[in-house]
Amino acid sequence: MNQTKVLPHSFRRRYVWELPVRFYHWVNGVAILVLGVTGFLIGRPLSLAYMPEAFQQYWFGTVRFIHFVAGYIFLFNFLVRIYWGFVGNRYAAWNQFIPTTRKQFKEILEVLRVDVLQTKLSGAISLGHNMLAGVTYFLSFWVFLFQAVSGFGLYSSMSQALPAKLSAWIIPLMGGDMAVRQWHHAMLWFYVVFTLIHVYLVFYHDYVEGRGTTSSMVGGWKFERDDAPKS
Repeated sequence: MNQTKVLPHSFRRRYVWELPVRFYHWVNGVAILVLGVTGFLIGRPLSLAYMPEAFQQYWFGTVRFIHFVAGYIFLFNFLVRIYWGFVGNRYAAWNQFIPTTRKQFKEILEVLRVDVLQTKLSGAISLGHNMLAGVTYFLSFWVFLFQAVSGFGLYSSMSQALPAKLSAWIIPLMGGDMAVRQWHHAMLWFYVVFTLIHVYLVFYHDYVEGRGTTSSMVGGWKFERDDAPKS
């Protein structure tokens, strides 16, 4: 005998993530992956032994070229996201990343209880980014900016491109190429840790909230209970 589980509430679809936000997310993810792999190889090159002479091999030059191309994509994709924070819908706006109200700070505490203490979700969570995620993303934007400036600063000694020339000031400010290179490489591990936590929490909140968190970054739609306050 088939038994149908009756859910206590019904849900309605809400369009949350616009196409430019979704495009930014996936392009940014691929760019960071490519930058991370090629950046690690640049910091710790592999020792490849081939029969041809060194001048006949260009694998390391290819790695650097891919790193630079991914850096340009990363930069311009980031600039588009900054722009969209001013012209996009309410879920893409910058006030979703910077808490300014008591309600937003209360939401941060609620999400911390759910994520860290594994308590049952009790308060209302934003349909877009929850406030803790928003603050985390806002801090990550500063790391993105540092990586872009420091990377193009290191590139400035061999390039006359505008991003490189505009970033050259960071080299003397931080005490030379070596210091900038060390910090630039160290921030690679921020991306590694951030990605692991981000992926885990996306799936976890999808399970806890049941609102299509994972699929929303593909189609843009999330689900909201019919009896929830309309936002």
